[in-house]
Amino acid sequence: MATQATEHVPAERARPRPRPIRSLARPRRLLTAKRAILVGLLAIALGTLLNAQSVRRTAEIQSPGWQRDVGMALTLPLVKVSEALRLDVPRRELRRALGRHDQGSNAAVVFHHTTRPKHQQHKAQRHRAGKPKPAPPPKRPAFSPQHPLKIWVAGDSLSITPGWQLIRMGDRTHYITGVGGKVDGQVATGLERPEVFDWFTHIRQQVAKLHPNAVVLTFGANDDNSYMTGLPKGVHVGAFGSPSWMREYRRRVGGVMDDVTSTGAFLVWIGLPIARDSGLSARFRVLNSIYRTEAEKRAPKVAFVDTYKLFETKSGKFSEYLAKPNGTVIKMRTGDGVHYEDAGGQQIAYHVLREFNRVFDLHSWERKH
Repeated sequence: MATQATEHVPAERARPRPRPIRSLARPRRLLTAKRAILVGLLAIALGTLLNAQSVRRTAEIQSPGWQRDVGMALTLPLVKVSEALRLDVPRRELRRALGRHDQGSNAAVVFHHTTRPKHQQHKAQRHRAGKPKPAPPPKRPAFSPQHPLKIWVAGDSLSITPGWQLIRMGDRTHYITGVGGKVDGQVATGLERPEVFDWFTHIRQQVAKLHPNAVVLTFGANDDNSYMTGLPKGVHVGAFGSPSWMREYRRRVGGVMDDVTSTGAFLVWIGLPIARDSGLSARFRVLNSIYRTEAEKRAPKVAFVDTYKLFETKSGKFSEYLAKPNGTVIKMRTGDGVHYEDAGGQQIAYHVLREFNRVFDLHSWERKH
């Protein structure tokens, strides 16, 4: 009997489990504490070298003493290494792009206009013409919405809030208009350090370019230090407030005033306010004495707005809040104890506007309509 052949089918082999696909990217390893500290220190070192010039200047502006001596000694090698490795180039190029050119501290501040003190002017007049006759008051230049008063507002950070309030008043009245980008406020600048920002050149250029009828300036918030650059050859100054320091700073203030008024523009110089810090207030009073006396020499072309008295309390103290005549208490100063709130800037703007009304005819156009 024939038997049917059966095909033997082998048992199916067990399929091996697929191996997990390994990531081509290497697994991340968490930084150890030592490595993290090392990376942080390297980043700080690189940042310090990139900004070595700024660190050096921070040491330079310190008051004379051991702290300044140590800072100067430590920062000098940083500057040399930064310059040798050309790590100072990115910062310099960035400043150039922002319009803040590094000129070097030996670029002397020079003026071409000078104003003699009033007693010398009067003496010269008497010598030429004997007893002078009282001159009739000059006719005030008239402005209107059709022919607005062009003003340029500039200075350090304390110029910004009052400047914008003044521009807003002009926008509402239409007979005052701001020129030159409204408010030309440059934070952390002043007349003491022209290599940080050269206000002397900038003011001459802007006034010649914009032809303003009036200029409003504010300086001093960053000028209460002993270190001063841009000194003429052979001139050395002592500590802040010393006779030599006062003489050079007075020369700069007077030179700026002459540069502005020589173009025929009327200048309003806003003084420094009382500050929360009593030491800072004392230094501000020193600077205000220079602004006031230099403005008085050049009156009526220059007016000084005394914000120190404007913002002190009845007892002569600092307060962020001041009461209006109607008893309303308003926050005038910011929490840093130096700058202004909008209400404080508005108060200053009113006083500047009062000086404008004294020198210019801003309202006769209303009577013609």
